[in-house]
Amino acid sequence: MGWIETSGGYAVALDGTRVLCRNAAGRTLKQVPSKLKDDTEVVRLRQLAEWLERHERECREQVDTWLVRSLPVPVALLARVWPDPAWRSALRDLVVAPVAADGSADTARAGFLRDADPVRGLGIVDLDGDSVRLDPAEVGTVLIPHPVLLEDLAELREFAAELGVEQGAEQLFREVWRRPEPAEDAPEGASEGASAQDWRAYANGKFAQLRHATTRAVSLGYRVRGGYAVCPLVEGGRQLEAAYWVGDDYPDGETLTGSLEWRDAAGRRLPPAEVGPVAWSEGERMAALVYAGRVVENDEEGAL
Repeated sequence: MGWIETSGGYAVALDGTRVLCRNAAGRTLKQVPSKLKDDTEVVRLRQLAEWLERHERECREQVDTWLVRSLPVPVALLARVWPDPAWRSALRDLVVAPVAADGSADTARAGFLRDADPVRGLGIVDLDGDSVRLDPAEVGTVLIPHPVLLEDLAELREFAAELGVEQGAEQLFREVWRRPEPAEDAPEGASEGASAQDWRAYANGKFAQLRHATTRAVSLGYRVRGGYAVCPLVEGGRQLEAAYWVGDDYPDGETLTGSLEWRDAAGRRLPPAEVGPVAWSEGERMAALVYAGRVVENDEEGAL
């Protein structure tokens, strides 16, 4: 955006989401002078900057939803939003894969997204390092696979580093948790009598006030409902949710976290064996992030 003349010989411009100002001599100032705070052009640019920041955040959140819920994304939609810098920043270099016949990600044809065109389709760098095109006549939808679904994730991360990949949305370097084998379903330190439908690896995290736990959960993007931090999920076409107990007493009162559980759309608690890899990883990720804000006692090794 070019410079816009304003009062007193000053000129203002927008650099990304920052308002710049220069004086009549053409020198760019460190900040906008206070006397220009209510200037019409300055106010307009600041409002535009706020909108751009909100738009960028909403683009990243939408891409994160596609990833976490394993939602198929039409190639035509990617091509339509690609010219928008905010969308392009959120999408560029994500690993995308054509949707296979069974609705899963065809990871053998996956690659890093570099371009989206309504006629030529998606331009990707495949996992062999070659630049290829996914023909829109052949590939109508793609998935943005959750990293827990990607084979040889460690090697793929190394390859991404070699390519200089910088992802605007968290995918490859997102922390993943894998469901233990059945014999390990009761973690060390779990309370006696823990049911087969919950996971207590993040139980007994103390918060001085309940509102500290709920505020942390909300700030991380999770809902809080009925004493639980909740993460809506979709896996294998089935809607479900992960729910982590944070307490439902007085907001100013102390609370201890409880178990993590998974439920289907009808509210039925699922045994671990019925929880898919993405749902398990995202549920445990939520619990770990909330639990990390607990009060750490002196004799404890430290927060996660």
